[in-house]
Amino acid sequence: MPDVSISEFFLGGVAACGACLFSNPLEVVKTRMQLQGELKARGSYHRHYRNVFHAFFTIGRVDGLLALQKGLGPALWYQLFMNGCRLGSYQCFFDLGLTKNSKGEVSVLRSVPAGALAGATGALVSSPFYMIKTHLQAQSHQVIAVGYQHTHTGMTMALRQTFRERGFFGLWRGATAAVVRVSFGSAAQLSTFSTAKEMVINTEFFKPQSIAIPFCASMVSGVAVVCIMTPFDVISTRLYNQGLDPHGKGLYYSGFMDCLWKILRNEGLLGFYKGWSASWFRTAPHTVLSLLFWDEGRKLYKKLKGAK
Repeated sequence: MPDVSISEFFLGGVAACGACLFSNPLEVVKTRMQLQGELKARGSYHRHYRNVFHAFFTIGRVDGLLALQKGLGPALWYQLFMNGCRLGSYQCFFDLGLTKNSKGEVSVLRSVPAGALAGATGALVSSPFYMIKTHLQAQSHQVIAVGYQHTHTGMTMALRQTFRERGFFGLWRGATAAVVRVSFGSAAQLSTFSTAKEMVINTEFFKPQSIAIPFCASMVSGVAVVCIMTPFDVISTRLYNQGLDPHGKGLYYSGFMDCLWKILRNEGLLGFYKGWSASWFRTAPHTVLSLLFWDEGRKLYKKLKGAK
């Protein structure tokens, strides 16, 4: 059991890192669009990024093509720790039968809390890397700058500076929002993936070991994640990226509920869905790739283990 558990954590993290290599440019675009027009009414600010395609072009033209991979280092560490804990924990719950009903079938009512708990654990462990990732991805030339601009030159410098100025717990600033964000997203993703995968298998349309099974299940899961997680994603990005005053308090928000209320009051309900298109273009392929790599990695591990 210990060996299986460790392998599940490792495979989950590596699978997410593989997906991150492809999805990080979309994460950069998503972050910029979510910070655009922060706490301003619609139509009262200049839109540097009109849509996801325009954002790609603008960032590449002004900041350079390499800027589309900003924050890749902390993004990979974040994926390794967050999804290692999240997918590994969920698989342990699944193997223990905690996500199944009395008939041995995958239960949505059991999968949702299991996915939420797994997500909360992963978000809490990996929060420092997500904070630094957000800071670096928001950095841009002043011509197209949105949100608070941090002055980090890299991940290591950012972690050291944060620790030196704010102490150990300063590395976990904004973690409460991240826990809520990933809990909802993970509950939606993992419960729909498990349920959809079982439904696809039961149709017997594909061969039992076909790669099309996790692919189809991942597509369904990606839609659910974007619809449910985007509002919490916007709040999380805002809290992580805001600057601090000399006393260590946030310049714009005092916490999760304060951020939620200020976005609603100043930007309206649509403010919670800023960057929705970028979130979809990023989340859907990332969900597909990470769950696909995870599922295939687990099958390969079992095959190699059985060959010994």
